[in-house]
Amino acid sequence: MIQTPTIESIKNINLCLVLKDMKWGDILLLSRNAMNGNRMRTNLTIAIITVGITALISILTVIEVLKWNIYNNLNGMGANTFTIMSKRSGKGRTNKIAEPRQIISLDQALHFKKRYRFPSVISISLLAENGSILKYRSKKTSPNVLVMACDENYMKVSATNLLVGRNFSLREMYGHSNLCVLGYGIAKKLFPKISHAENAEISIGAIQYRVLGVMESKGASLINRMDNMVLIPLFNGAKNYTVAETSCVISSLVDAQKNIDFAMGEAEGLMRSIRKLQVGKENNFAINKNDEIANTLISNIQYVTLSASVIGFITLLGAAIGLMNIMLVSVAERTREIGLAKSVGATNQVILQQFLMEAILISLTGGVLGISIGILSGNILSLIFGSPMVIPWFWILTGFAICIIVGLSAGIYPALKASRLNAIESLRYE
Repeated sequence: MIQTPTIESIKNINLCLVLKDMKWGDILLLSRNAMNGNRMRTNLTIAIITVGITALISILTVIEVLKWNIYNNLNGMGANTFTIMSKRSGKGRTNKIAEPRQIISLDQALHFKKRYRFPSVISISLLAENGSILKYRSKKTSPNVLVMACDENYMKVSATNLLVGRNFSLREMYGHSNLCVLGYGIAKKLFPKISHAENAEISIGAIQYRVLGVMESKGASLINRMDNMVLIPLFNGAKNYTVAETSCVISSLVDAQKNIDFAMGEAEGLMRSIRKLQVGKENNFAINKNDEIANTLISNIQYVTLSASVIGFITLLGAAIGLMNIMLVSVAERTREIGLAKSVGATNQVILQQFLMEAILISLTGGVLGISIGILSGNILSLIFGSPMVIPWFWILTGFAICIIVGLSAGIYPALKASRLNAIESLRYE
């Protein structure tokens, strides 16, 4: 016996809209009504898709913020700057494998600075201690301050200005006086006003130092920790800290960007001579421009991008399977409704379009929520670093495309199944 359709089922299919020449707007309305009729399962599927897109977009947004931060900080040092440092292993400026790490000693660095004749400003620095505590009266810093021993040119090469006070003099750099220049973050934490830091006596570990000045703020950064750094004279660092096994970093500020390659070539030749490398032997030091350093760091970040993408796509695959399951259940539950729609003139194409539209709407809703949450959560890092808000348009468009593909792939089989149902048998379905 064929059961009479209920008022609810008639409302659900909206008989006034089920016509042979139904338009997309009408199909969209039917799809939204069907989604509202199964809110629990619809919302669960939307949540799964949202999580997948959020994971993908947020991590990729963080990657973009990190890239901006790297380029911004390295460019702040100037495009006409290069560095010479030790390296462990890997590729130098040729394709041969480099030798194990060999430090650049202070004597070698000083010898380089004295003999290098290309028009440039040379700075020598070395990390005296990583994780020091600074004290001033009853106040002290966290045990994460970098103590950098450097020469008089360090701030010029690193494009750093002073807020108060002065830099080391050439005489002070070669002397053994306990003098220092504080990073902005340290001075702000130890003193009520930045101006109070000048000529104050502070403790770096167990050693008393007199503050000459305070550097300008550089902001939070992955590769530039000037705000949390204290500078001491180069030879003072060699006297007060164990730096025999610490490699020096030689930085060069060339007179013009167009001369950077010539300057690097001359620097490489001089450094090979100082380190007594034979002809044909691979460099046991690294020489890099700022953009090369940035590209190296970013190439390492690409592995994180790949991992994030894999995680996001796996989550979206699970969402697609869940969406297909919901649509198949929906077809089974609405069999009589489909039969009634066909009996009043709805074609197979209309039924197919309606179910596909439902799947795409669910997927796009999850996508919009995921993209919005992903951008907001990913830009939390930009607030920390003080960088502009990043909106990854490419990945946003990619996210929408993925959602449409997920909706189509998950909805095509249930939609085909629904469109091929026999109207008479569907009306008899219990």
